[in-house]
Amino acid sequence: MARLPVYLRCLVEQANDKTTTISSERLAELAGVNAAKVRKDLSYLGSYGTRGVGYDVEYLLFQMSRELGLTQDWPVAIVGVGNLGQALANYGGFGDRGFPVVALVDADPSKVGTAHGKLSVRHIDDLPDIARELHVSIGIIATPAVAAQDVADRLVAAGITSILNFAPAIISVPPEASLRKVDLALELQILSFYQQQRAGGPHLPEPSGTAPARS
Repeated sequence: MARLPVYLRCLVEQANDKTTTISSERLAELAGVNAAKVRKDLSYLGSYGTRGVGYDVEYLLFQMSRELGLTQDWPVAIVGVGNLGQALANYGGFGDRGFPVVALVDADPSKVGTAHGKLSVRHIDDLPDIARELHVSIGIIATPAVAAQDVADRLVAAGITSILNFAPAIISVPPEASLRKVDLALELQILSFYQQQRAGGPHLPEPSGTAPARS
């Protein structure tokens, strides 16, 4: 499941370059996996390619889009209209990929009613009405950490059970809800570790009880 969006992005780029067929080896190279894994993944979609020719790019795009639910739009509400929320709202790529931002929501009375592009910020207390009126499918949390759990609870209560969390907080949702987290600080910390290793910095310690090798 996690690899399908990667394949899809690679195939979109190939289609834009007017490529009509692609081998499993080439798709694997673009996606950063091995060819055997690509062939196995695509077999689950019922696509086996043609020996000596490869896979039809347009047909693979259709299969993956259908499997990922991208043959229809999924309206998105962004909760938290600070710097991050505004940046997400102004990013046009969501709509182009089938995730139109239809609502901006905040708890700050000074932000309610302000306009950002074609949308006006609405109060979080109106979330149930917003979800019903605009058929919101996905909620994005872009609030400070302290407010994230309350926002998640409100989203679920409003019937929005697909949630993408950008807040630097660990939150929980009931079993019927799906939660994905984007932790930019965590990713930067991982990059910091690898940067330090390349610079010859501290290394991870030996496992407990393991004596260092002696010459």
